[in-house]
Amino acid sequence: QGHLAESGGGSVQAGGSLRLSCAASGRSFETACMGWYRQSPGKLRERVSHIKADGRSEYANYVAGRFTISADNDKKNLYLQMNNLKPEDTATYYCAADFWERCLSPLELDYWGQGTQVTVSS
Repeated sequence: QGHLAESGGGSVQAGGSLRLSCAASGRSFETACMGWYRQSPGKLRERVSHIKADGRSEYANYVAGRFTISADNDKKNLYLQMNNLKPEDTATYYCAADFWERCLSPLELDYWGQGTQVTVSS
């Protein structure tokens, strides 16, 4: 049974940076798409960025140019480098994986981590 565990969240001021990590274990995720998603109180969970099964990455418009997603070759670790953080980036960030290439949407993904909190103050 697969397991995802995020780390690296915290509190920063606007303009600062954080790097999130997601450790995958329990099974191989090499053929999965994997991504980062976030949810703030009162809002729906939304996609931030994901890496497709073939390794190509995609970003939501609101983070493009500021965030960078990366992964080890075997996808045992997934990362999200977040630069120039804004107060609106405040949310719980989740790592997720899916074996049916559904990472564009957070609705039906196979595996989820427990989330890590990111708070950006102005």
